[in-house]
Amino acid sequence: MVTSALHPDRLLPADPGTRQIARELYGSVQDLPIISPHGHVPPEWLAQDTPFKDPTSLLLSPDHYIFRMLHAAGVPLAELGVGGAELDEAGARRAWAHLCEHWHLFLGTPVRYWLEDELVGIFGFTQTLSAKTADASYDRIAEVIAGDNFRPRALMDQFDISVLATTDDPCDDLRHHAALAADDTFDRRVLPTFRPDKYLEPGRTDFVDLVARLAEVSGEDTGSYAGYVRALENRRRYFVEHGAVSSDHSHADVVTLTLEESEASRIYAGALAGTATEEETTALRRHMLVEMARMATEDGLVMTLHPGSYRNHHEPTLEAHGPDTGHDIPIQMEFTRGLQPLLSRFGTVEQFRLILFTLDETVFSREIAPLAGFYPSVYAGAPWWFLDAPEAIGRYRSAVTDTIGFYRTSGFIDDTRAFCSIPARHDMSRRLDSGFLARLVADHRLREEDAHQIATDLVTTIPSAAFNLSRGSAS
Repeated sequence: MVTSALHPDRLLPADPGTRQIARELYGSVQDLPIISPHGHVPPEWLAQDTPFKDPTSLLLSPDHYIFRMLHAAGVPLAELGVGGAELDEAGARRAWAHLCEHWHLFLGTPVRYWLEDELVGIFGFTQTLSAKTADASYDRIAEVIAGDNFRPRALMDQFDISVLATTDDPCDDLRHHAALAADDTFDRRVLPTFRPDKYLEPGRTDFVDLVARLAEVSGEDTGSYAGYVRALENRRRYFVEHGAVSSDHSHADVVTLTLEESEASRIYAGALAGTATEEETTALRRHMLVEMARMATEDGLVMTLHPGSYRNHHEPTLEAHGPDTGHDIPIQMEFTRGLQPLLSRFGTVEQFRLILFTLDETVFSREIAPLAGFYPSVYAGAPWWFLDAPEAIGRYRSAVTDTIGFYRTSGFIDDTRAFCSIPARHDMSRRLDSGFLARLVADHRLREEDAHQIATDLVTTIPSAAFNLSRGSAS
């Protein structure tokens, strides 16, 4: 059975009058460049302009939304190329066949919406995925990605991605970013993001090895707490010099506190010696989050927080396939009390900027929006990771707009490793925001000219301001 073309009014309001307003709003923003200030596309893809290998490694294996659903249906992760596993041609075809055979499981999900958008809009495949079309769809995608016009750099142009941020280890030498910045033939911005989580977790079993590596790349002696702090400051400066505009943080909570330097030094020494208690290492981690904020007031990196994930929930999967393999599960979260010590110190400091994301949508109206509605430094981050679905995005707009409007939000964040899903996800957001704004216009709560300005700002000036993208834009 051949599918119809993607409906031009998908995700727009059903009411005819409101839909017409939404059409006009969407039409004014649908072709604007994409700003993607947080994501996980490997920078080497762009630096080396490496051809994509096969449909599975491009579309399935990097997308935890897809492979976790297939795993829930009984498909072993080992057959899906998860965790960096290499599949040969036969294995890649089998993995793709698993997706096609289980395509009905994705009915009504944003994953199916995105993938259909990609299959039709990028690859020109208009048949429904099924066991019968598995080979044909695989062959069609393989044919498209074999062309030179489907290499990563060409896709940056085709998707019109003006800014793409990656997520990078503090000890990374950022050579791929340096190569892109030095390449006069490449005119898109690819920015590194400082992601120090594991270096701020003194309770980790590998913490000693991590800070030893930090010493090696920074040239600072991390045998003392003071040297450890200097090493982190050093690496942050290195990232700024290579174009970074933000740091990204995800811990079990966002509880913050400030320790006396003598106490922080004592706990740090205990962590290196293996004698610090869990209570002590947790306290130092919470103290170091405040230190990250303090450093941000000095080096200007925007600080993003996205707590609320029970990492690596299934130990056998972690042992077999490593982290980030689909079994991180959201947990309840609290911001107001936890962030009070940090915001008391830095919440009104002019250079500080803090974007709060969550996997627990109950805090949008109760905590995040009120915080962003008082502190000049705080912005409400867009829904992501389990919340980047049409209904959840609509609930977010309803939850935060009454308190902070539109200009204290982050703009859409795709947060994806699946490169080809970026345009589909951003298009979804533009459609949903157009519908939300259209309803305000239809209710005579917003003038149509204001709605058009907001729609444009949501994909241009709002993410640029939240992530301070004007910084270093000429470099």
